Amino acid sequence: MTEEPTIQFTFAVDDPELDDERRQKIASKLLREIRDLDEVEKADRAEDLNPEVGSKPGFATLIGFLTAEVSMKNVTSFLGFLGDRLGDKPIKITVKVGEKEVNIEAKSRQELLESERVAKDLLAAMSDRSNG
Repeated sequence: MTEEPTIQFTFAVDDPELDDERRQKIASKLLREIRDLDEVEKADRAEDLNPEVGSKPGFATLIGFLTAEVSMKNVTSFLGFLGDRLGDKPIKITVKVGEKEVNIEAKSRQELLESERVAKDLLAAMSDRSNG
């Protein structure tokens, strides 16, 4: 039996009215809640893959950004959880499946749930390619 692929979500509350400290508080609280979810394989603060020259190693986390790895069967409940917690706050999400990734900006719970379709489309495209 092959292991079910996971989808990596990187997301942040993108509310311009919030300062960095407030965004970080929201992210910290959300990270604790996400780590308690059975649906999530792994969750952490998002690392800055392009840190500024001279920045200290290990301090290259993005303020207010989190990543979570979720199996395909749990995507709906995970996105529902995010929608419940973040309501109608604007959110930026990167959906990554394997090497493919898509950026989505969601301003409502409905738009957030749209990222599930994107993840499924990416998964389908990858399996078509590997089977062909």
